[in-house]
Amino acid sequence: MTTVLIADDHAFIRTGVEAVLASTAYRVVATAGSGSEALNAVLEHQPDVCVFDVAMPDGDGVHTLQQLRARGDGRPVVLLTAQIDDGRLLAAIDAGVSGIVAKAGAEEVLIGALDTVMAGGKAIAPDLLDRAGAEATRRQTPSPFANLTPREKTIVAFIAQGQRNRDIAGSLGITEGTIKVYLHALYQKLGVDNRTELAVLALKHRDDLD
Repeated sequence: MTTVLIADDHAFIRTGVEAVLASTAYRVVATAGSGSEALNAVLEHQPDVCVFDVAMPDGDGVHTLQQLRARGDGRPVVLLTAQIDDGRLLAAIDAGVSGIVAKAGAEEVLIGALDTVMAGGKAIAPDLLDRAGAEATRRQTPSPFANLTPREKTIVAFIAQGQRNRDIAGSLGITEGTIKVYLHALYQKLGVDNRTELAVLALKHRDDLD
């Protein structure tokens, strides 16, 4: 029998996964409701494979995976997720996640995913790998806002929110004329012709304005 640890903060999900694995070659030896509990349970029970929910208190599934890897633990880890953003997806793959299974329909694919990872393979859907690759490329591409001053970034963020020059000026305690000067300089720096193009660029790279 292959031993399994299940970590999810919802008891009914843990129970559901146990039910899926019943009468299979997998035996649940421990369950946990948080990231810290999962790490302790791994040490105590030494499961062959771990199934972590992505969204957990006290260390989500990705963070828990990273902590396992940081202490030299290379056992297979499968993440269960209702949804995962690009940042955490890339972090999970960088940390060597073995599989990622959507909660919707997990009862149909989880056992196959476990079979794959226990055989040394990866159970990660191609669309998730594509998303991770795109995120990695995006991070390597210089931000168009890299050379802007903090004040210029603030103005761009206001433009992305649809704020008028008068409103921006009021928020920053400067004149409308000064805002127009800033915008003219921003158009030249960023290679755009108007505030609409500036807003579109800002929305596309909104994370770079933080």
